[in-house]
Amino acid sequence: MRAISQDRFGEPDVLHLVDVPAPEPLPTEVLVRVVAAGVNPVDAKTRAGGGVAGVLGEPPFILGWDVSGVVEAVGHGVHTLAPGDDVYGMPWFPRQAGAYADYVTAPSRQFARKPATLDHDQAAAVPLAGLTAWQMLTAALTIEPGQRVLIHAAGGGVGHFAVQIAKHLGAHVIGTARTAKHGWLRRLGADELIDYTAEPFDKAIGEVGIDVVIDLTMDDQVGLRSLETLRPDGVQLAVPGGVSPALAARAAELGVRVEPFLVEPDGPALGEMAALFDTGVLSVEVESVFPLEKAADAHRHIATDRTQGKLVLHVAD
Repeated sequence: MRAISQDRFGEPDVLHLVDVPAPEPLPTEVLVRVVAAGVNPVDAKTRAGGGVAGVLGEPPFILGWDVSGVVEAVGHGVHTLAPGDDVYGMPWFPRQAGAYADYVTAPSRQFARKPATLDHDQAAAVPLAGLTAWQMLTAALTIEPGQRVLIHAAGGGVGHFAVQIAKHLGAHVIGTARTAKHGWLRRLGADELIDYTAEPFDKAIGEVGIDVVIDLTMDDQVGLRSLETLRPDGVQLAVPGGVSPALAARAAELGVRVEPFLVEPDGPALGEMAALFDTGVLSVEVESVFPLEKAADAHRHIATDRTQGKLVLHVAD
């Protein structure tokens, strides 16, 4: 099968097309023919030697965790899926899933049936970013109606899902994003928007405190300033970068919580989300779709940090 691999860490040019044996499903696994694969910031960080490179080890390896495709075969013990089913998932994360390829195998329950209202390119944009937002707001936290939720980088992959899910849960949603994205984010449900390039977000928030901060920036200064906006007993999730000693110390001084977060494979949650896509509660924004062999171009694009929503690799029709 075709796959995008790399022989060393480095810039996007290290990504190249290779021919490798197709995997075969073990008991309880499914073989999925990949139609589309999402591209995420963690992919680019891992390619360069950061991200989850410590889990994958030294190259060569195949990047990608977002999959939308068709079940080709099932191993013994699979009861939830059958050949021909359209599925989407985030298998194996943070271990290698190898989504930048024609086929992947993974436990069947790490997949769910694809939302009927989404095509494969759209569905491939959902799992990693969507599950991150979903698990933060429904598992790591308990969002109460009326709570004020501040979402940094609201216009990105995780951010635009977090806006919609927080609003669905009844929160008052405040997002930081450039002005060009404000109209779109309001349509997704944001109640207030702050252009962080035009005014300090903490000054714009004022004295009305925040109950929950979702910090997707991996910027310790943004994290420290965000802590100052929290109400007593408020909580801040530091998603990509974790909690630095400085963040932990300042949170303790203020009497608020700051917690790290990492997403995990979750087929049942993707099933719940599929129903929300099919009823119009959730939507997904795909800014650009690249052919598989142009994976390096997708990585160059994501490095700009200006993507609206998600990028996707179209693998096969």
